[in-house]
Amino acid sequence: MSLTAEKKKEIFKKFNSKESDTGTSEGQIAMFSSRIEHLTGHLKKNHKDVATERSLVLMVGKRRRLLNYLKNKDIERYREIIKTLKLRK
Repeated sequence: MSLTAEKKKEIFKKFNSKESDTGTSEGQIAMFSSRIEHLTGHLKKNHKDVATERSLVLMVGKRRRLLNYLKNKDIERYREIIKTLKLRK
């Protein structure tokens, strides 16, 4: 796990109203995005690491489900998080 406690606090502070609130969709999506970026870099170097590849696929699925939830719940928050994290082209 590449995320330290300080890095997590920084992510949640940026995407939440309170840094202690770790349950918002935006904060979780940002945290998953950070972890996905780290694992992608790891897999570029270690392409035979099947366990990491599986966990990356599962994490991308979790982020996708959170994004779908947010899109159905509040489209403006969804658009804002997509733009901030640059997930779509």
